[in-house]
Amino acid sequence: MKVCPYIEASFQILGKKWNGQIVHYLSLCEHEMAHFSDIKRDLAGITSRALSLKLSELAEDGIVDKVVEGGTPVTITYVLTEKGSSLAKSLKPIQEWARQNMNVESK
Repeated sequence: MKVCPYIEASFQILGKKWNGQIVHYLSLCEHEMAHFSDIKRDLAGITSRALSLKLSELAEDGIVDKVVEGGTPVTITYVLTEKGSSLAKSLKPIQEWARQNMNVESK
């Protein structure tokens, strides 16, 4: 039996460390948008370099958009695309499964 190519493609994104957490985090933000520094602050343990790499990868996959607003100083935010927003919604049943089946301590 062969694995479904759609499941395989999904896990090419979600199987990478931090990607699911970044998508989930952005889905909780107002307008599904956040500054790099906010994401870095709230995702405990991620380095600046790793976050930068992951946001670039997610942008390449069409999951997030990098929004650069001119001015002094330049403001950069990351926002879920429509594709990213639908991915975030698909994580809700997984979250509920984990709530029911995993022993996770709240931090």
